[in-house]
Amino acid sequence: MAERVLRALVTRPREESEALASALGVRGIEAVIEPLMQVHYLAPTALDLRGVQAVLCTSANGVRALAQATDEREVPLLAVGDATAVRAHSEGFTMVESAGGDVGDLARLVAARLRPRDGPLLHIAGNVVAGDIGAALREQGFAVERRVLYEARPAAALSSTTIEALRTGSIGFALFYSPRTAAIFAELAAIAAVAECCATIMAVSISRPTDAGLAGLRWFDRRVAERPNQSSLLEALDRVLSERGRG
Repeated sequence: MAERVLRALVTRPREESEALASALGVRGIEAVIEPLMQVHYLAPTALDLRGVQAVLCTSANGVRALAQATDEREVPLLAVGDATAVRAHSEGFTMVESAGGDVGDLARLVAARLRPRDGPLLHIAGNVVAGDIGAALREQGFAVERRVLYEARPAAALSSTTIEALRTGSIGFALFYSPRTAAIFAELAAIAAVAECCATIMAVSISRPTDAGLAGLRWFDRRVAERPNQSSLLEALDRVLSERGRG
């Protein structure tokens, strides 16, 4: 009898899902891509970077939005994590540094590298943000402006493909990258009457706040990455695979 194909539900926006699908493929896992948010970029009336000491990007989508809004590529850019930094390099930004974690790590990086007297900071953000990095930095004397350059709109429903995969029990893992996507999934799974299907699925979350958004559903098991980045999430997945004798 042929070995059952392992499948993982990928809930990231489509731009990030493709790279994640490749990483899963290396592990012998087929990705079921179900973007729970769609990103819509906003055209700013003006984005003047003159006098800005550095730009803060808390997501790869923020980097994409910044790249569309300005031709400037030499402004110092501090990224929340490695994936965001990689996106910044790919968009042509030349002075990029990664905090390698979450907004708390980014705030600490700013405090270590920059000084309030050297000029204001510009935080490129979406319409919904996780954590208030501006407030944290203002307490340390920095002037921080937040510019909303994109909207992450929640999906209206789960796709028929994902609903069928959930109902047939063909999904073994579900990967979650933010508290918001976890909450969206919980809501849409209830609407589609597939919430009970999670009982056979291992949920792997990028952070404890993300995992908390899944607590209302009954899962086979839930795991949390040690650090809030994709590398750590994949390491958590690898540990599960090793436990199952597939490492």
